[in-house]
Amino acid sequence: MTAVDKTSRIPVILDTDIGSDIDDTWALAMMLKSPELDVKLVVCDTGDATYRAKLIAKMLEVAGRTDIPVGVGLHFGQPAKQMRQAKWVEDYDLSKYPGTVHQDGVGAIIDTIMKSPQPVTLICIGPVPNIGKALEREPRIAQKARFVGMHGSIRVGYGGSKEISRECNVVNHVKDCQKVFTAPWDVTITPLDTCGLVVLRGEKYQAVSQCRDPLIQALMENYRYWSLACSGKEPAGASSVLFDTVAVYLAFADDLLVMEKLPIRVTDDGYTVIEPGAKVINCAMAWKDYGAFEDFLVQRLIS
Repeated sequence: MTAVDKTSRIPVILDTDIGSDIDDTWALAMMLKSPELDVKLVVCDTGDATYRAKLIAKMLEVAGRTDIPVGVGLHFGQPAKQMRQAKWVEDYDLSKYPGTVHQDGVGAIIDTIMKSPQPVTLICIGPVPNIGKALEREPRIAQKARFVGMHGSIRVGYGGSKEISRECNVVNHVKDCQKVFTAPWDVTITPLDTCGLVVLRGEKYQAVSQCRDPLIQALMENYRYWSLACSGKEPAGASSVLFDTVAVYLAFADDLLVMEKLPIRVTDDGYTVIEPGAKVINCAMAWKDYGAFEDFLVQRLIS
């Protein structure tokens, strides 16, 4: 891995619905393994946000990164069916996290951005009610931050389908996504067109699954619990779709992707459509070298 000058690291906040799909947990591990990023805060929301905060805090403890504060964001929806990694944190006491836990996660987002001497990158890998509420409470955050998200379906749907999809991170909180996509900050997204294709298989998956690093072992434990909760089966020699890892990559690089500047509108029924006159967004629309991204992801995780 190339050495990174600490003074040039990018201050970031991760906003996540970790604990539903397992890809958020992969993305958190990738972020913690990325020296380009200076992680200032990790915040969760939707369903049982306390459960999600426990996952974040325990992963940070395993990684030896309790210098990173945890924010408990907004609670929305029914939690039970989403708590697929609950067994991993069933005995974890959030109040004993050695670092800081902010019960007002939205306030922590605002304070972190407003007090930062450098622009902050928001890496958002779930629905964005926290960010919508933060913009509502303090619109000036848009002057001091940029948004990088895993959102939308522009020309390609789930599973590589040519029929576009109402992507989950958009459709689950449409009005908040509309606020985020129209706010006066720079917006970059990886829609399903690119992130929906990322799966580690064969030797690449084995390299990660057999890694003895404590953080990666914790990741694989979570993947096992998640797989059992979803299907009743152990992971079968491959990852699930690792949508969110592409958003983490976009926080510091885009050279492996084909980027297009497109006018994107979030419709009231949750589609992300190209519409003249809409805000222009940086969209990762295709891979220049997908195999190189797989190699990069594996090396980043196991290093």
